Amino acid sequence: MEFRNTARIDFTDISAEAWREYHFPGGDVLRIEEPLKLHVSDSGGHRIFDATGKSHYVAPKWLSITWQAKDGQPNFVL
Repeated sequence: MEFRNTARIDFTDISAEAWREYHFPGGDVLRIEEPLKLHVSDSGGHRIFDATGKSHYVAPKWLSITWQAKDGQPNFVL
């Protein structure tokens, strides 16, 4: 799936992650498999593009984020 960004915002390559989870108050968890690109807005919202071509927006209401790096990939990227 081709990543097309006409929004003129910068995305960080997070393709080293196998998945990421957002943990919310009340125990809800949102898991995104094979995230590829991430933009964090000034308000803290996350825009994520995944390997299936889906785009996700996660509002800044989570308690924590957990992710798993792919084998041999860095655990943290900037």
